[in-house]
Amino acid sequence: MTVAPEPDRLLALLWRAHAPAARRRGPIPSRSVDELVHAGTELSDRDGLQALTVRALAHRVGMAPMSVYTHVPDKDALVVLMVDAVLAELPIGPWGRLDWRARVRAVADAHRQLLAVHPWLAEAEALNRPSLGPGGLAAYEWELGAFLPVGLDDLETDHARTLVLSFVRAHARSVRAGDRAAAESGMDDAQWWAANGPFLALMADPEHYPLATRIGSAAGAAQGSAYDSHRAYEFGLTRILAGLSGDDRSG
Repeated sequence: MTVAPEPDRLLALLWRAHAPAARRRGPIPSRSVDELVHAGTELSDRDGLQALTVRALAHRVGMAPMSVYTHVPDKDALVVLMVDAVLAELPIGPWGRLDWRARVRAVADAHRQLLAVHPWLAEAEALNRPSLGPGGLAAYEWELGAFLPVGLDDLETDHARTLVLSFVRAHARSVRAGDRAAAESGMDDAQWWAANGPFLALMADPEHYPLATRIGSAAGAAQGSAYDSHRAYEFGLTRILAGLSGDDRSG
């Protein structure tokens, strides 16, 4: 079981560019931390979080592995710093006169794009906890502002944000899994079905699987494959927006 780093040290690292020098507990080498965060992000963008090791990171920045620990407590802390830095890439700005549906869709679309650029973000355990750094708090403030005109109470507003972002992350993981399957098999979805569809047609008796046969065939005919990530995203987000606009919020 991984032991969490001391909160005060991690918070100091998260706010290293903002904290007054007099309040820092010892020298915090901000430039070196920034370099490690940037290198860790590049490494994870290319190869995933599983490739992010202290040894690989040290090699990438040209330092001894043990020297990494003089800048960040451990890999878990580094991932927290990476998540906060990546959240700072969101196109945060005033909402102006946009209605709440346009705002919520903008939040969802921005996170979808962010996850496309940084696929590891959907897998980072740090996403299951609030980021208390400047990037995470600015993102949280911006996101909450999108839901404010819906008319929910404070707790419901927070839940609504979680609902939308959970959907976007789940969608991103699904897309990522499909991309990995295509890369491993050497075939995209259409090619896989072209190769395996005839066999499945022989094995899957419509009398035993009437719904799977009918609905699966309809989906394939409409989408050109068994799964269309764009259609799935639009369908899910549209239904979530419709639910948020409903009057019945009980239960």
